Amino acid sequence: MGLFSKIKQGLKRTREKIAYTFNKLFTGGALNDEFYDELEEVLISADVGVETTEEILERLRDVVDEKLIRTREQVRDELKDIICELLDENEKPEYSYPLVIMVAGVNGVGKTTAIGKLANKFRLMGKSVTLAAADTFRAAAADQLTIWADRANVRIIKHAEGADPGAVVYDAIASVKSKKTDVLLIDTAGRLHNKKNLMNELNKIMRVIDREYPEAMKLNYIVLDATTGSNAVSQVDVFNEIIDLDGIILTKLDGTAKGGVVLSIAGQLAIPVVYVGVGEGIDDLEDFDSEGFAAALFDEE
Repeated sequence: MGLFSKIKQGLKRTREKIAYTFNKLFTGGALNDEFYDELEEVLISADVGVETTEEILERLRDVVDEKLIRTREQVRDELKDIICELLDENEKPEYSYPLVIMVAGVNGVGKTTAIGKLANKFRLMGKSVTLAAADTFRAAAADQLTIWADRANVRIIKHAEGADPGAVVYDAIASVKSKKTDVLLIDTAGRLHNKKNLMNELNKIMRVIDREYPEAMKLNYIVLDATTGSNAVSQVDVFNEIIDLDGIILTKLDGTAKGGVVLSIAGQLAIPVVYVGVGEGIDDLEDFDSEGFAAALFDEE
């Protein structure tokens, strides 16, 4: 299945939810307040969010006035272009190597799975990869990450449950430097007792990386579960206060009718969506593509 096909399949539930309304909206009729009200309703129902929906509608009204558009059919293409523009406003990072990516996110979002799939992507690009099991607080977290390391055929550095995460990262960096590994992916605890504990642990890991591996490119990604809709945005706010986030991995896009959360994230946060999970397989983590997303949302070929 090609890249576009996977994204289109991943957005199937979202598209089914809004398809009837979209088709009705863009077929005949005047560009009046009723049209914009209906469009607002369908966007919000897909979890685009009120703030982002208002931004999209404002841009659309401006384009309609500027281009003297009079039919709803013409509005369809303009709306698709606006969605692409919105998604492209936050630039994705360009990788250099050696590369260290610290992966954060609350428990249950598919963080460990996303790391395994990301490791596989890098390996298929011809890069050597090591995983660091720095989530030492959750029972069996290292065991789960080991399963994914085996699936992706990459190395893993881990300590016993309850060990110091900073020590795991220290050993992982020593290992990747000695073996000249291209990519180090660090799994981190998803939930500690309180925000202060979480902040302390993540900051400790970042200090170890800065001190022991200053020559590496360093990025912080957060994994979000698309099925949580607008709650995903609030999770970003919490982690972005603790660490400066460079990118978002959105999982379970294929399991939700709230795929509009991608637009909500782009509209409210200055953080790019870098990857989207569109299936259960190890190769079902796709580079996020704004044009493919918009085309899939509108059910185009």
